[in-house]
Amino acid sequence: MADYKIITHPDPFLRRKAKKVSSFDKDFQALIEDMFNIMREAPGVGLAAPQIGVSQRIVVVEYTDPDIEDAKPKTFVLVNPEIIKHSEETTEDLEGCLSVPGLVGMVERWDAVTVKAQNRFGKTVKIKADDWLARIFQHEMDHLDGVLYIDKATEVFEPTPEEAAQIKD
Repeated sequence: MADYKIITHPDPFLRRKAKKVSSFDKDFQALIEDMFNIMREAPGVGLAAPQIGVSQRIVVVEYTDPDIEDAKPKTFVLVNPEIIKHSEETTEDLEGCLSVPGLVGMVERWDAVTVKAQNRFGKTVKIKADDWLARIFQHEMDHLDGVLYIDKATEVFEPTPEEAAQIKD
């Protein structure tokens, strides 16, 4: 694994717009694996490349559906993602971030999104997501444009231990 570490606010790198990915070579594949390892070790449910100091439009997510008993985690790699459709409905909920340690905030997000992206091999994919997964996608994709959840939060605060247990990046 390369020597990446999660960078934290107020590092100015987090405010940069990431560059589009054009190469899906061996080094790119290694970066994807590194991102999953860093995210799991943190632990978090999502990680965007800018969070480890890499200016590329890449998001990795590992999500377990809370409504399915004994559900296995699903992994997603979103390269050059864009939201092409979203619900009218929004929900405000608690979010945290590996790049903003020790704080959480209430953020309003669309309840459902359709994301068009490339997978880790460059193939175009469309993913429909709702509820928590839609929130994760929106949060991580914001990182690609230099936006942090604290920019959108109606309030930001130190969580109680119970709140902290509910939240992962």
